[in-house]
Amino acid sequence: MDYISELTEIAGENGGLIETKTAAEHGISRAMLSKLYQQKRLQRIAYGQYILPDEMEDELYAIGRRAGRLIFSHETALYLHGISDRTPFEHTVTVPAGSMPSPSMRRQCRVYYIKPELFDLGKTTMMTPYGNAVACYDLERTICDIVRSRNKVGTETFLSALRLYADSPRKDLNRLYAYAKQLRVTKTLRQYLEVLL
Repeated sequence: MDYISELTEIAGENGGLIETKTAAEHGISRAMLSKLYQQKRLQRIAYGQYILPDEMEDELYAIGRRAGRLIFSHETALYLHGISDRTPFEHTVTVPAGSMPSPSMRRQCRVYYIKPELFDLGKTTMMTPYGNAVACYDLERTICDIVRSRNKVGTETFLSALRLYADSPRKDLNRLYAYAKQLRVTKTLRQYLEVLL
């Protein structure tokens, strides 16, 4: 069996990512993946995830595949929506309260927790710069999250996000205020947006 050809095909069908479970479905064992990794014919990016040596890792896609219930939020969501003037140094995700992300996930990302009943509010799908779909909050939910976490994200990021949102032709103020009410940030949001709009 030509393992590299098979793995190239798997990677092509899965956004460049080769996962142990997908390889096993194609008859390639964990031991073989480990052997190919030791021979430097594969790169390990995380436990159970590999890419081919000449491929660029789509970090967002790989993170999204590693966790069951995770949505990109805050600075990472601003970046995916094009409402940030810089790439985040650390990816930000939201998970339902009571979830326990893996230690590697907590090392790699800043994790926010939210009540389970609010977790799916504003969930959408966005494309990474590599063209892979990931779960992300929509623009209005992201702005509400930035307002809620304004002391953690920093004043510059907070004010820049609000300014860029206020200038965006894609903004939906009705949706924004509906989310703000559910997330209990209406008063704070109104104080800032009245100055900008």
